[in-house]
Order: sequence, then structure tokens, then C-alpha cells
Amino acid sequence: MPELPEVESVRRGLEDWVTGTRVTAARVLDPRILGTTSQRRIPPEAVGAFAEAVAGISLRAPERRGKFLWVPFDRPDRSETRSQLPSSALTLHLGMSGQLRVHAPQDELHRHTRAVLTLERAEGLRELRFLDQRIFGHIGVDDLVQDGPDAVPRGSSHIARDPLDVHWDAEATARVVQRSGSALKSVLMNQAVVSGIGNIYADEALHRARVHPQSIPSRMRISRIRRVLEESRIVMLEALAQGGTSFDELYVHVNGESGYFERSLRVYGRVGRPCGDCGETVRRIVVGARGTHFCPRCQPAQRPRRP
Repeated sequence: MPELPEVESVRRGLEDWVTGTRVTAARVLDPRILGTTSQRRIPPEAVGAFAEAVAGISLRAPERRGKFLWVPFDRPDRSETRSQLPSSALTLHLGMSGQLRVHAPQDELHRHTRAVLTLERAEGLRELRFLDQRIFGHIGVDDLVQDGPDAVPRGSSHIARDPLDVHWDAEATARVVQRSGSALKSVLMNQAVVSGIGNIYADEALHRARVHPQSIPSRMRISRIRRVLEESRIVMLEALAQGGTSFDELYVHVNGESGYFERSLRVYGRVGRPCGDCGETVRRIVVGARGTHFCPRCQPAQRPRRP
């Protein structure tokens, strides 16, 4: 599943292509892309309603929080000036295998294309195509609600800020994490606590911080939790600089290129191979129903609580 660095790479690619464009047409090739993983039965009228909602809208610069991506827009019938804030956004969630690709209209459609937006640009028409092999992604329209200095889609308002957010409060997040009695890795992946950290970067951050993934935060010093959060920020910045992590063709940038941070991973996906730091054999366990990679030498288990 694309995590923060991958979604931010997509956002940056989209920024160059969609900002300032106007949507002239919308086609939904598979109505399931309008739903969510918990809503698979899409009413017949949903396709027409979506096409009508985006017809003629003018897109602004894409925004992101954690793994959630959206594009604020101005409606064609608005009388307000461009300087005023939009009240709605095109929401885009990549799910496990979603891709946003920019194509010329004459380009052949990929068989996993689920929706197509035709964009009017100064130099001609382009198509923004949503591909999703497994159809866990989503495209839709949502109202924007105020969240501190930001406006976010109503459906994403419960998502916490991520470590690359300029308004993220690392200390407050560390205090929230420390109150938990769950395994630290599971807490790191709780998007209501801190967003954007998925399986890959949780494993890598914990390894860099020398913390076992099953450690209980309520039994840890706050300094160690701060270090884990800081390492998560650092590793995601490094991944972002390399375009994210691409293990297969399910994640690519808007131009179809892959990221190459996979080459820098120290433990994730390296079960049975040497740790990237000490050479010890990387092991795999399950934490919170997620496959978890760690080095038993670099990340010793938390000592049992004394009776």
C-alpha cells in the first residue's frame, strides 16, 4: 500500500499537471471506484451525480495529509473571487494498488482504468486516469471543513497530522503514544494518532531507533518514543527524495516511473537476509495482523515487567 512518501510523490507530480486546469468531462468506467472498502454496492445514480459534481470545476493545487490526497476546486457557478477559499475538493485515495496517471486523450486505456477526468490545459487536453487493480482506492467529492489553520475533506477530518506536516506537534504526539498499552508498531500505524506511517516505514523507523516493534509505549521512556517518531520523519524524507518505495508495478508516479527507496531498506522485506546495519539475520513476526520485520540484535525485546 502506498504510504506517505509515495502519496507525496504522487501529489507533487499531480501539482504540475492539474493545478489551474478545468475538468471538461468525467467518465466512471467501474462504479466501485466511487465507494470504499466497506461500501461496495454503489447506487446507479452515483455515477451521474459524480460526473455532474465535477463538470466544469477548476482545480487548485493538490493537498495531502498522511496517505489522504485531495484537490480543492472552484465551481463554475461561483461568484466569489479566486482569492477566497474553496468549499469542496476532489478526493483521491490510492488504497492498496491505486495509481493516478496523466495521459494524452489518444493513449490506449489500461485494463485497470476505473475513472477518467478530461483536463483542459493551456497547451491542450490531458486525461487524469485512476487505475486500480484491486479496487481498494476511491475517487469522490467531499466538503472541506476547517481543522486549525487547514481545511480538510470532512471524511478525512479524523486523520491526525503526519510527521512532514509543518503543523505537526511531535511532542504532543509522543505523549499520546506513551499512554498506549498496545504494541508500539500498531500505535505508529494508527492514523488517528499519527498519519502516513504504514508497514514499511514503521519497520524501518523502529529499526533505526533500535526499538523492538512489540515494545509497549506505556513502559517506555518518552525520549525513546521521541526518537522513534523522529526516525519515522527522517526515513520518510529519505524515501521521498528517492520517489518512494516501489516493490512492483502497483505503485508508480503520475508519469509511470517507479521510486527506488527499496534499495535503502535495512529490514523491511529482508527476512532471512542480513540486517542492513549489523549483519544479523532479519526475522519476521506478526504484530497487529501485519507482517513485521526486525533485527533481533539491533532491536532486543523489551524486558518483562517485574512482578
